[in-house]
Amino acid sequence: MTTVLIDYDSGNLHSAQKAFERMAREVDAGEVLVSDRAEDVARADRLVLPGDGAFPHCRDQLFGRTALAQAIVEAVERRAVPFLGICVGMQLLATTGHEYAATPGFGWIPGDVSRIRPSDGALKIPHMGWNDLVIDRPHPVLEGIATGEHAYFVHSYAMQPANPNDLLAHVDYGGAVTAVVGRDTVIGAQFHPEKSQAAGLRMIANFLRWTP
Repeated sequence: MTTVLIDYDSGNLHSAQKAFERMAREVDAGEVLVSDRAEDVARADRLVLPGDGAFPHCRDQLFGRTALAQAIVEAVERRAVPFLGICVGMQLLATTGHEYAATPGFGWIPGDVSRIRPSDGALKIPHMGWNDLVIDRPHPVLEGIATGEHAYFVHSYAMQPANPNDLLAHVDYGGAVTAVVGRDTVIGAQFHPEKSQAAGLRMIANFLRWTP
């Protein structure tokens, strides 16, 4: 089995690579490869899309690599390859991002990505640091992760799924902020599992073993 971490110059791949390699060894999940090559995506058994920065920039960086973007769409929409988006990689699952300008995403999980507006004016944006997960509905990739476990966030925008059934977990930051979404063979984490210690490593291991 091969898990490909997609390199499009918009993600912190080093720490993610180390975490995925570690958990792949622990659960005997095969090879972890960092690649910007469409042919590697085409043969992958699992795909991971990290993302750091602004939604439009990440989208342009990815879709500017036409063959790579087409290979991702083919893998997810035709071959139903399990797909994990992290941070802005998760936001790109949505229909539209509203950072600077309305920008289309993949549309695999219908919804919008909008600026976080906490009800408490003392809470700063970006939402940065540790927060407690609230599990909204069970999912195999969240198995063994309980409400109250910590995850590490760095973001100013968050997804609002159009269908409540696609919301798997949230956190409270002056109101509910989406933490995990999922539909079919696609799942996304707004937090960084590679930086989220036990809960994050468990999520990575679960994803590597997930058979939708």
